[in-house]
Amino acid sequence: MRALRLGRRVFDGGDYAVMAIVNRTPDSFYDAGRTFAFDAAVAAVDSAVANGADIVDIGGVKAGDDGPEVTAAEEIDRVVPLVAAVHDRHPELVISVDTWRGEVAREAVAAGAELINDTWAGWDPTVIEVAADTGAGFVVSHTGGLAPRTIAEKAVYGDVVKEVRAELVERAEAAVAAGVRADGVLIDPTHDFGKTTYHSLDLTRRLDELADTGWPVLVALSRKDFVGETLDLPVDRRLNGTLAATAISAWNGARVFRAHDVAATREVLDMVAAIKGDKPPKAPLRSL
Repeated sequence: MRALRLGRRVFDGGDYAVMAIVNRTPDSFYDAGRTFAFDAAVAAVDSAVANGADIVDIGGVKAGDDGPEVTAAEEIDRVVPLVAAVHDRHPELVISVDTWRGEVAREAVAAGAELINDTWAGWDPTVIEVAADTGAGFVVSHTGGLAPRTIAEKAVYGDVVKEVRAELVERAEAAVAAGVRADGVLIDPTHDFGKTTYHSLDLTRRLDELADTGWPVLVALSRKDFVGETLDLPVDRRLNGTLAATAISAWNGARVFRAHDVAATREVLDMVAAIKGDKPPKAPLRSL
């Protein structure tokens, strides 16, 4: 299993990395703008670090199709000053920028971001150029060909896992061929994006087939619709389902976990790592 190098950090095969979500958006589906204000976003990063985050993923545009359009200039204004502030406050923290736009990615990397989380599967091809030019890491995602901020009317696959796997491997290899560092590439099946709940459950169940490609797998499961639809629960009651999916994904080989609930995610991953034998218990005393 290949090591993953992001900035100063190297994550080996037995490491699980928590990627904390901090959105400078006024209309996030999860927190409805709780971290939109600059000071609130900085405080959220501080809290995430204290709770065990290895990476922070900073975004300036919501993924959903509702809400106003956000221009590239507005996105830069929301994201880049926060990236710079976090880079100064937490120099050991890996900063990721959640954007599909090359111009936003370039500004964010110049300000201190070390990973480009392109959740819209190369919609803007200049994003890959930024990763190649700067040495930043790069997340290869799968969205079923959707344009940014759209939802599939009907998602149909023959075998969703085989098709997602094939496309992710092809796109990861193409990124490396374009000059992106091989040890900085992650693949993300991108649950919910261009997929039904059944597809997202199947991808979780068979995630080992993606991990077996050798590319480090990132999963973004936190409070998503497939969890809500599976349990028939609203966003504010989806934590337990998210953590169940997190544990199964970790067991099946995922290595980076994008999460709103950092402390809970860290505890689940540490427990999975201990059960697998990759990490010792923190305070073993019973009957010793």
